[in-house]
Amino acid sequence: MKTCRVVIADNGRTLVDLAQVALTSRERLVGLMGRADLPPGEGLLILDCWSVHTFFMRFPIDVAYISSKNAVVKIVEGLKPSRVSACWGARSVLEMPSGWALKMGLSAGQVLVFQTHDAPT
Repeated sequence: MKTCRVVIADNGRTLVDLAQVALTSRERLVGLMGRADLPPGEGLLILDCWSVHTFFMRFPIDVAYISSKNAVVKIVEGLKPSRVSACWGARSVLEMPSGWALKMGLSAGQVLVFQTHDAPT
C-alpha cells in the first residue's frame, strides 16, 4: 500500500508521519477493520471519500474531512466503533488515532500537505 507523510502547511508540523493511502476498492473497504489499534503518528488517508464507518473496528478514531483544496473542513474526535460519520463537500478523509487531532493542534481551515517519504519535511 502506498504511504505518505501529512504536514500542516501553516506551521510545517508533521501531523501523521506514516499515512497509508487507500487507493483500491479493497483497501477502501477494509480500511482499519481487523486492526488492534492505530499507533501514534500513523493514519489512513482515503481519497474521493466524504463518509466513513467504524463497523467491525475495535477502537475509536479521529477523522479529518478534507476539501478538494486540501483544507480541513471538519474534524470528528473520538469516533467510536459501530458509528457512521459524513461531511458533505469533503473530498478525502484522514483517519488518525483517537485524541491525535487535539494533541497535534489540528483545526478546521488548516491546509494539509501530502509528501512522499523521500521528500524533505
